[in-house]
Amino acid sequence: MVELGPEEFEEAVADALDSVPADLARAMDNVVVLVEDDPPEGFPPDLLGLYEGTPLTERGTWWAAGALPDRITVFRRPTLAVCADRAEVVEEVRITVVHEIAHHFGIDDARLHDLGWA
Repeated sequence: MVELGPEEFEEAVADALDSVPADLARAMDNVVVLVEDDPPEGFPPDLLGLYEGTPLTERGTWWAAGALPDRITVFRRPTLAVCADRAEVVEEVRITVVHEIAHHFGIDDARLHDLGWA
């Protein structure tokens, strides 16, 4: 397991977000990205990331302004557990961030797998 403190891990997540193409980042709507040490109870302990919310493709007239933001959470400990070194952590965080952002845009796991982002 790689040793990477919370601040360094958050920097890796911030760097991953900074690498998202500007057009795509501008299209994201009402979403917050968070870092937690572990997945919530009831989820697999090796889960690296989680999208919670209403994908942009499913928002209709019922989806009102003022709704709570969607949440993308990246989990530090499971990520560190599957990586051999800091460079691998940075790459895995980037993949996880892209994967969860894709869910925000309504792309499901099957399509992400087809695209090589599973």
